[in-house]
Amino acid sequence: MKTQATAKFIGTSARKTGLVAGLIRGRRALEAQVILANADQRAAGVLGKVLASAIANAENNNNLKAKDLIIDSVLIGPAKPLKRSRARAKGSASAILKRSSHVTVIVSDGGLVATVATPKAEAALAAGVTPVEAEVVTAKETKAQPKRATKESK
Repeated sequence: MKTQATAKFIGTSARKTGLVAGLIRGRRALEAQVILANADQRAAGVLGKVLASAIANAENNNNLKAKDLIIDSVLIGPAKPLKRSRARAKGSASAILKRSSHVTVIVSDGGLVATVATPKAEAALAAGVTPVEAEVVTAKETKAQPKRATKESK
C-alpha cells in the first residue's frame, strides 16, 4: 500500500532539494528520519516534515506500522519562482528569480505485489522448482549482420 504527503512552494530550489532527497531514496522510513535530522542542509528540515507527514498518513489512514515502511519515491519539482529585481547602472534593473520547489514523498509497506501466475511458473511449482529459477530469461540468438561498406573499408 502506497501513501504520500506533499509540500508545495518550499523556499529552496529544486536542485538543492534534490541533492538531499538522494540521501533517503529507497531507505527505511525511520532510518531516513535519522539521516535527515543529522543533515546540515536547509532542505533536510522540510523533507523531514514531509516524511513525518507521510508516515503519519500511512499509520492513520492505512493502518500500517512505521517500522515496516520504506520510501518508495521522493519527487522534487520546480515551483513558480518569485521574481525580484536588483538595481543596476543607469537606472536599469536586472531580474532575480527566487526559486522554490514542490516535494512529494511516497512511502509503502514494502510488501510483495500480487503477480499473475504464468503457465511456466505454475509448471515450475508443480515440479518443485521455485518460480524465480524457472523464469530465467535466456538471450535470444541473433544473426550477425554484415558490416556496411564505409569510406575507410573501400
